[in-house]
Amino acid sequence: MTLPKFSPDQPVHFIGGTGVIVRFKLESGVWTYTVVMEMQIEEPPFGRIGAETMLLLHESELKKVMI
Repeated sequence: MTLPKFSPDQPVHFIGGTGVIVRFKLESGVWTYTVVMEMQIEEPPFGRIGAETMLLLHESELKKVMI
């Protein structure tokens, strides 16, 4: 079994944007990560209820954000 490359609260980049790892788990030998995308600075006209977008991505789809 391999160890995960990313950890909770770690910023990541993927096709379509950037976000932060919320949680991860091993599924069928592949690490999958729940990522919350960064919220836009301006609030949309219809308001916000919670996080704008949560994604489920495989480890191969993610890259570390260099700070």
